[in-house]
Amino acid sequence: MAFSRAKILTGLVATTALVLAGCSGADDGGGADGGDSYKIGINQLVQHPALDSATEGFKQAFADAGVDVEFDEQNANGEQATALTIAQQMASDDLDLALAVATPAAQAMAQNITTVPLLFTAVTDPVQAELVDSMEEPGANVTGTSDAAPIEEQLELLKEIVPDAETVGIVYASGEVNSQVQVDQATEAAGPLGLTVETQTVTTVNEIQQAVEALGDVDVIYVPTDNMVVSGIASLVQVAESKQIPVIAAEEGTVDGGAVATIGIDYTELGRQTGEMALRILQDGADPATMPVETAAEFTYVVNEAAAERQGVTIPSDILAEAEKK
Repeated sequence: MAFSRAKILTGLVATTALVLAGCSGADDGGGADGGDSYKIGINQLVQHPALDSATEGFKQAFADAGVDVEFDEQNANGEQATALTIAQQMASDDLDLALAVATPAAQAMAQNITTVPLLFTAVTDPVQAELVDSMEEPGANVTGTSDAAPIEEQLELLKEIVPDAETVGIVYASGEVNSQVQVDQATEAAGPLGLTVETQTVTTVNEIQQAVEALGDVDVIYVPTDNMVVSGIASLVQVAESKQIPVIAAEEGTVDGGAVATIGIDYTELGRQTGEMALRILQDGADPATMPVETAAEFTYVVNEAAAERQGVTIPSDILAEAEKK
């Protein structure tokens, strides 16, 4: 088999630099009042398992370090306008640091928060989203962690589970930069595997069911880390089960929601990784402008046997022997 758990868990880690330079809004070893307490604003785009896990992992990093933090945690409920309103409000607050969870929330925060460190997580391509100048040298007050998925490996897994697959359907939100990046990458990776990609876009969660129907007779559905689609995964899975189309996911939460399998991001660990970056900024004086964007240090390899049965596919025994089962 082409996958080993040890290889997967190695992940893709960007080179980490600890640059002990002063950063606006952070004291040496203390919060705004010079003590060991900080105030951090969190703007999360929407509630779904992956983003919820990233936020919890971020907060857990502070708990593990024994650092006292007051979190102002807000959720935009999937609305870009609400994410912008939250960002504007947080820009006027007396924060030591801010966190944006998902690309649209990060874009809203970066437009408004320029005087304190801003970290992002669950952002696929921060350069394409115009959040940083480069992955190695972000260039301003913004840095964080990318949830770029191992798409080529995920499509190879798809072929392992559905060897005769020729067409892959993808439904994604037309307004999410990170989703378009993943669709482009999937299309490029599909060719050498003998796969053709069919796509449908949505602008609201309510359009997901219709979009899946419009894909037609595809052999497999691939779900990228698209916040809108993942938040409405039940609608996609319902159609897939009725049409006996296996669903392969880009992250573990979507497998929990009814996809068959993934080699994907561990969002709790990604959030924790982001929290550790925040601690280096707040406690050591690291400068976001010179802190490289980091990628996931760990991936998960999971299968959902019940979902596979409902979608009419048998997971090969060698995959079952290696993967975590849901």
